[in-house]
Amino acid sequence: MIIEKNENIFLKIIGTTLGRIVVSVIVPFIAFFILYIGFQFLKTSNAPKPVLTIVAIIWGVGGVFALYVITDWIIKQLPVKICNALQPFVFVGPALIILSWYLLIPAIRSLILSMYTPKGEFVFIGNYIKALLNTYFLKVLGNNIIWVILGPGLAVFFGLVIALLADRSSFEVPAKALIFLPMAISFIGAGVIWKFVYAFKPPEEVQIGLLNAIVGLFGIKAKNWIIIYPLNSILLVMILVWMQTGYAMVLISSAIKGVPTTLLEAARIDGAGEFKIILSVIIPYIKGTIITVGTTIVILTLKIFDIVYSMTGGNYSTDVIATLQYKEMFVYKNHNMGSAYAIILLIAVMPAIIYNLKQFRERKAF
Repeated sequence: MIIEKNENIFLKIIGTTLGRIVVSVIVPFIAFFILYIGFQFLKTSNAPKPVLTIVAIIWGVGGVFALYVITDWIIKQLPVKICNALQPFVFVGPALIILSWYLLIPAIRSLILSMYTPKGEFVFIGNYIKALLNTYFLKVLGNNIIWVILGPGLAVFFGLVIALLADRSSFEVPAKALIFLPMAISFIGAGVIWKFVYAFKPPEEVQIGLLNAIVGLFGIKAKNWIIIYPLNSILLVMILVWMQTGYAMVLISSAIKGVPTTLLEAARIDGAGEFKIILSVIIPYIKGTIITVGTTIVILTLKIFDIVYSMTGGNYSTDVIATLQYKEMFVYKNHNMGSAYAIILLIAVMPAIIYNLKQFRERKAF
């Protein structure tokens, strides 16, 4: 009776959200502490570096695996009710620790930093007001708006068109593979590739840039397109579109294949043409996927940094919030203002994140 009573009390404790979080945190904390001791020992060892590297990999991967196995075995020795209540939260614990360490704590720290001046004076929202009154920051916001409107819009549009065309083609697989290929390239790599597309040489030299070569066929004089504002921001957005169209195409194509054939046949019997079927049947049916793909690309677009940094470094008025934050924090060493920009960016991204989470919860997306 006493054992059963203690078991019920224990179940009530871990049945609460707080109890589950505590269990989720304690187990990985112990695991990380044991691994930390091992790595500290390796750090002070005089063994050759290649040997230390191999041992560290084995210790890290093998140690985590062993700790999970041991923890799972210990949990399974407990009564069934306690085991079922604890097991999921023990295994989700490391994710909570990592998310807290790399996302939650830095976000809180950035929020606190954004309320102070470099001299340590508390100004509350003073840095945010200063940012919003800065004419260059407003221009940067305009650049972000260009990115958010054109980037996701064009990527989803081209992805939808290609998905519809490929679905009716005998070359569907190779066509999709080629269009999806840019997704395998990093943003920095894409920036290097597209530098050759927009490359400009003095008039007396041969133009090697693809864009100048194309416009030259129509008698248009070669230009250094990347320094022309606001055209340069639009040209940078095209790199994102080139990379994300494949992502949009794959997910939208998968959604299209899920449209019931009975709906399509019913529309054809009613006399609807293919274009009418696309507008009235297919698109409404896959609307959830289209919106979720769009909002996912919006989140990526708001955080865009690599393309701008690799192509222009934010020069020629191509800065976005992320590059402006980078400059404030690591070039001008104004961590307080940089933190304010980071929080502004976080606030801008949050609505899209919340919407996507809602869609996933309702299982309307993908």
